[in-house]
Amino acid sequence: MTETTLSPPWFHILLALASGPRHGYAIMQDVGEHYRLWPATLYTTIKRLLAEGLIEETAAPTDEAGADARRRFYRLTDAGRVRLASEASRLEAIVREARAKKVLPVKS
Repeated sequence: MTETTLSPPWFHILLALASGPRHGYAIMQDVGEHYRLWPATLYTTIKRLLAEGLIEETAAPTDEAGADARRRFYRLTDAGRVRLASEASRLEAIVREARAKKVLPVKS
């Protein structure tokens, strides 16, 4: 994987964390709205994102009622937010090109 390109699982997990800390199951539910993510892929990817410094473990949010102590929560790091924004910009440019070539309709 290059510095400028994120694989779909990496992108979707980082995107799920953009709105705040989440535990693994909540990440999988959020990602599942747009992309099929198996538990093994989720947790393998989380380990890699942690190792790359794009996410970090964090305490459960204070609004998490009855939080299960076994759940691990994750959040974006500054580096993760930068990589996510870079990838979103790259994808946006691709969509603009697809619209210019009439592959997708032009939004009004």
